[in-house]
Amino acid sequence: MESIRNIAIIAHVDHGKTTLVDKIMYHCQLFRDNENTGDLILDNNDLERERGITITSKNVSVQYKGTKINIIDTPGHADFGGEVERVLNMADGVCLLVDAFEGPMPQTRFVLQKAIDLGLKPCVVINKVDKENCTPEEVHEKVFDLMFELGAEEWQLDFPTVYGSAKNNWMSDHWENVTDNVEALLDMVVENVPAPKVSEGTPQMLITSLDFSAFTGRIAIGRLERGILKEGMPISLVKRDGTVSKSRIKELHTFEGLGRKKVQEVVAGDICAIIGVEGFEIGDTIADFENPEGLKTIDIDEPTMSMLFTINDSPFFGKEGKFVTSRHIRERLTKELEKNLAMKLGETDSADKFMVFGRGVLHLSVLIETMRREGYELQIGQPQVIIKEIDGKKCEPIEELTIDLPESLSGRAVEFVTLRKGEMLSMETKGERMIVKFNIPSRGIIGLRNQLLTATAGEAIMAHRFIGYEPYKGEIAGRNKGSLISMEKGKAIPYSIDKLQDRGKFFVEPNTEIYEGQVIGENSRADDMCVNVTKEKKQSNVRSSGNDEKARIIPPIIFSLEEALEYIQKDEYVEVTPKSIRLRKIYLTETDRKRFKI
Repeated sequence: MESIRNIAIIAHVDHGKTTLVDKIMYHCQLFRDNENTGDLILDNNDLERERGITITSKNVSVQYKGTKINIIDTPGHADFGGEVERVLNMADGVCLLVDAFEGPMPQTRFVLQKAIDLGLKPCVVINKVDKENCTPEEVHEKVFDLMFELGAEEWQLDFPTVYGSAKNNWMSDHWENVTDNVEALLDMVVENVPAPKVSEGTPQMLITSLDFSAFTGRIAIGRLERGILKEGMPISLVKRDGTVSKSRIKELHTFEGLGRKKVQEVVAGDICAIIGVEGFEIGDTIADFENPEGLKTIDIDEPTMSMLFTINDSPFFGKEGKFVTSRHIRERLTKELEKNLAMKLGETDSADKFMVFGRGVLHLSVLIETMRREGYELQIGQPQVIIKEIDGKKCEPIEELTIDLPESLSGRAVEFVTLRKGEMLSMETKGERMIVKFNIPSRGIIGLRNQLLTATAGEAIMAHRFIGYEPYKGEIAGRNKGSLISMEKGKAIPYSIDKLQDRGKFFVEPNTEIYEGQVIGENSRADDMCVNVTKEKKQSNVRSSGNDEKARIIPPIIFSLEEALEYIQKDEYVEVTPKSIRLRKIYLTETDRKRFKI
């Protein structure tokens, strides 16, 4: 079993994990010379490519000098921590990737903590050493300090390091020594990551992720801890709660390159996919048929945020989407629960409304975006944090927030965060930039990114990670501007928009179809205001339609899905359809809004 290595690549978002995996695959000649497979090969769904982030972790395996290396590419964003927690169970070592300029960031810390607790051997890669003003030696010290702080043991602190630039395809043992390939990294992995520990006994495999094929159904993926699995062999499935059901393996696959290869048997230590087992969930164990023994299941952190999902009941429902009923939405959410471990679904008093709990706005907005691309129409309420009662005190989730921005603008950032009940922990300068750390309630982070980006002209970089629950910090002032609400159904006429521009900023393009109760702009004052933008210009025999002054219309503000979710207030919904994102009031007519004031 000496010839297998299982490693997970972990890092903060945007430090170059997926690019590094590309270069390893090219080096190990997974592709023919005439195949141009492009870059970021593992980010294979549209959302990942558009946002430039990894959302679901993926496996790929390469052969290097007679050793099979199973590589697991993990997401770097803390909102997808559920993904990372499960896949680390399959690895024996982790490759910690750190940017030579930024150093270890909050989410590096989050994933590294999980890896150290699981007793994995860390190997450090200091990437992007070709950036100007970068400090590879200092970063190396910081990684050591971070591991020490996270309680790493001595054998973990004695970690090997390589330096290089994944983008420029080189790695070496010193950052000034430029080479022309990534062999230094692969040699480090083969020498330092232990071969899988195999204990004697009956077969045992923890299911850590799952795949779905329309042809064979659900596929269980995990690492075989001990024993041997064979095709056609009867097995027991030990559930999380200890109940046992009997089943049989139809097919076995191991990972080879980007795909899978059908095999007759799998030996302990390798990562494999099993077809034919029914009714399993992530965290269950596949065990011996006669005397099944379960493995310890996966612990997943609790969700910290909830959103209300409901059917689309606006005047425009069903015009753009295929799936609009509550049955469709319920089925889709239940299906998501199977593979999205950090998400939970709660019932409400109405059959059309569902409470969905997740790790953060990004975690849930990726689900919403996927659903809208699949043809679903739905409405989402304002994100709420989950408040718990601990020892009779009301407690709320607290996060550590790091903001990286130009030094001249740091005052604005501190001001914004303290208004949202944040406490400053430290401030350090790096060249012309300032890195400020805060502890802030999760409630305070909702909508903060927009404010910061506007105030710093897009220069601020924000990262946060969940720390724990602390006593409730008191009220946080929300959005201080009211909404402009349409009072008629019809088309938004440029002439009307032009005349109303001094009232606030608009969110709709001229000539867009709108309905009564839709939020079409932001009022310049604090209260809501109903406006009529469907009014055309009166024409008479004296005044023709075109001889007045030209209408000069300021371009509208177009929200992305996350921005819309963070912008709405508690009496508003975001209406999401495959083609559009609209904001609306929960009660569309003004009389209803006055009667049922929320």
